[in-house]
Amino acid sequence: MISYIVYFAIILLLPIYAQMKVKRTYKKYSKVRSTSGMTGAQVARTILDANGLQEVRIVESSGYLSDHYNPMTKIIALSSHNYHEASVAGSAIAAHEVGHAIQHKESYSFLTLRHKLVPVANISSNASWVFIMIGMLASFSNLLLIGIVLLAAGVVFQIVTLPVEFNASNRAMNQMVSLGVIRNEEERHAKKVLNAAALTYVAAAAVAVLELVRLVLIYSGMTSRD
Repeated sequence: MISYIVYFAIILLLPIYAQMKVKRTYKKYSKVRSTSGMTGAQVARTILDANGLQEVRIVESSGYLSDHYNPMTKIIALSSHNYHEASVAGSAIAAHEVGHAIQHKESYSFLTLRHKLVPVANISSNASWVFIMIGMLASFSNLLLIGIVLLAAGVVFQIVTLPVEFNASNRAMNQMVSLGVIRNEEERHAKKVLNAAALTYVAAAAVAVLELVRLVLIYSGMTSRD
């Protein structure tokens, strides 16, 4: 009983901690003006042009931290504050999204794999819990196994996302430093923003793996009783 309480506490609190961490770090460094005086949109444009990505457009998006890169339309969407303001946090996030655009241009292997997994992960993750719930409630191990296999596809997607995000952050730091977007102490601040953002992906992957392991153990217990 205690082990279950600890388990559910971990899978509930870890994502909450990660979200709080990224929001707190972003809030802090979004108030620190970058010495370059460049807005997030200008940072993104500078890095894109330096890497021969003039065709990639930058637009303003609604929502809090809604920044993303769409490889289908070749558009980088930056949330309003990051788009208009000249802050260390905005520069880091804008550069991170450009990092994805550079990955796309170079056909970065993990990004290519993640794109291929998107439709599979969307379908399997939603369908998996139908089989899992029926399998567990009816003690039907074969249905539970199907659910576990489907869920595993979503877990693979979460794991593949990690190198994609870390690589984009590394590219972002290299580009910002080499192009003079950030200087001296700003490098450390930008890394904190990017590391906090990466923590959300680590937390999601960890929770997904833990849940998969739990279900595999339940399945093993069911089959051993058959």
